[in-house]
Amino acid sequence: MNLSDIRPPRGQKHKKQRVGQGMGTGRGKFSGRGAKGARSISGYSKMRGFEGGQMPLHRRLPKRGFKNIFRKEYVVVNVGLLEKLEGDTFSVDKLKELGVIKKLGAGLKILGNGDLKRALKVEAHVFSKSAMDKIQAAGGSATVVGAAGA
Repeated sequence: MNLSDIRPPRGQKHKKQRVGQGMGTGRGKFSGRGAKGARSISGYSKMRGFEGGQMPLHRRLPKRGFKNIFRKEYVVVNVGLLEKLEGDTFSVDKLKELGVIKKLGAGLKILGNGDLKRALKVEAHVFSKSAMDKIQAAGGSATVVGAAGA
């Protein structure tokens, strides 16, 4: 077997059709684009969502409401859950280690749902007023840490 003898199978390779090379070629005059219309001109590019003149889907569907692109998604933990967990100091790293939180969005927010009977030291990015009151009433401390890295 010699590498110089290797050839592609018959019919695999085709000569590229050159358009606009005169009337005798079969692809002269309009070069296969037709006489008139948007697609016949050079530089034509179809608009995104164009449906041939029919009203596009993104314009047919109703638009409702408001989506705040600056919204901060906090991961929330309730005071009642902290009561059930072992230990007396809780930070973002500790809660990740315990498997309570997985992905930290804009930060950790402690909410005041549930009862707290023991003194805890809690570090989070945001506290609700009720959570802050419950932690301090139980003799613990609530420390606000800097912004999350997300």
